Amino acid sequence: MDFGIRDRWAVIGASSQGLGFGCADALAAEGVNLVVNARRAGPLAEAADRLRSRGVTVHEVVGDIGDPAVRASLVDAAPQVDILVTNAGGPPPGDFREWDEDDWMSALRQNMLTPVELIKATVDTMVSRGFGRVVNITSGAVKAPIATLALSNGARSGLTGFVAGVARQPQLASANVTVNNLLPGRFATARLTQTGNGTAPSPQGIPAGRFGDPSEFGATCAFLCSAQAGYITGQNVLVDGGAYPGTM
Repeated sequence: MDFGIRDRWAVIGASSQGLGFGCADALAAEGVNLVVNARRAGPLAEAADRLRSRGVTVHEVVGDIGDPAVRASLVDAAPQVDILVTNAGGPPPGDFREWDEDDWMSALRQNMLTPVELIKATVDTMVSRGFGRVVNITSGAVKAPIATLALSNGARSGLTGFVAGVARQPQLASANVTVNNLLPGRFATARLTQTGNGTAPSPQGIPAGRFGDPSEFGATCAFLCSAQAGYITGQNVLVDGGAYPGTM
């Protein structure tokens, strides 16, 4: 299927590896030009070269996406932002009793306020052009909170509530601008080992019997960014191999 987004421009946060790279690669396969980002220049340059092999233009912006100047550079690096994929490294696991206000503010800045600011910086021009796709990479923990990931649970749940309202604004939805959240379960990424405190991860509890591949996650992201997905907005799309046991 042709997703109808060839030659459009996407801005993707934290995209040198893992799920962010999976999304970037899937969009590049559809002919989407990219602005990619990571904190470290070396891994970002390597990722950008791999993406250019798809035959698309790729611009690199190094820095912490939580920094307003880095966010501005990301948006400015694209001739126009047709697709925005927000993503940032998740906060560390731990016991909430050990965290202070600075820890909470850092989590909120990275995993709630940064996506909000990027959405604010891009959706009005999407509306003016009659096309826009925003996909926020959040976490399956917003549906089934994980006790040791309280920082992530709180910050990402705040973003989920924000998106639920913004996506349904008539001026966005009627202008073919969609805003959705993509909720990963357990994928074979470096984050998986981190949240397991360095222990060997196990796919126990995943009906699929395995961890997800970032390319599968990326394919789902690319579909949500497609021309065909214009009637999907304000949704939380769970990609977890069937691990979440609920009906909704």
